[in-house]
Amino acid sequence: MLLGSQLRRLREARGITREAAGYSIRASESKISRMELGRVSFKTRDVEDLLTLYGIADDAERQALVGLAREANVAGWWHSYSDVLPNWFPTYVGLEGAAALIRAYEVQFVHGLLQTEAYAHAVVRRGMKGASAADIDRRVALRLERQKYLVAENAPDFHIVLDEAALRRPYGNRDVMREQLQHLIEISERPNVRLQVMPFSFGGHSGESGAFTILSFPDSDLSDVVYLEQLTSALYLDKREDVTQYEQALKELQQDSPGPDESRDLLRGLIQLS
Repeated sequence: MLLGSQLRRLREARGITREAAGYSIRASESKISRMELGRVSFKTRDVEDLLTLYGIADDAERQALVGLAREANVAGWWHSYSDVLPNWFPTYVGLEGAAALIRAYEVQFVHGLLQTEAYAHAVVRRGMKGASAADIDRRVALRLERQKYLVAENAPDFHIVLDEAALRRPYGNRDVMREQLQHLIEISERPNVRLQVMPFSFGGHSGESGAFTILSFPDSDLSDVVYLEQLTSALYLDKREDVTQYEQALKELQQDSPGPDESRDLLRGLIQLS
């Protein structure tokens, strides 16, 4: 996905059509489309030929992009879970693992990177009706594996705004919810985690379009990506004008929500009520 996004940006900047790009690598327009969407493996020769067509002569830039091609062709650890994942989600897991900054807003439930095992089981069971216990366990195992990102040596910064609705909507029994709220308090004290709660008392706010995640990467040349999950698919937006709108919405959510300390106090109050 990262490489595909870069190739599309370079092609569009030069005003080259997908058809012309495909011709240059002896391929169809549809293959260029699949490459740019990250839905096909990358041949080093094809990437090098496209970079030449797009006028990329700097050796360091070429090598960085060719390196992305090699990385894209190596199956990530999450591919072993592909049998229990929707076909659009492995791309997200790969992007999440490469991000240096993850910013998100959630309204339906606690973000997957912050869920306890018991709470995750309750969420996954609700979302995978009719699935076997083994498949549910595997989906939860993937979620817990992803959470290792937040405590790794080179952990990304994670800025999250949780709507109060996500904290009051019960998944599992009272003990599950109480444990989840306590976990949020504890993990929010990590230096790389900034957690805020948007309270009901504020009223309407800029998160009216629903949950979203913005992923930013260590390489400044790589475009930020907005991830929007839908019922049967997901959208990955990387055009600057789209990303800017979501960044503004999140900035307003952060400004309008209580700060991390006050948000922890809100969580403590919810524990007393549970």
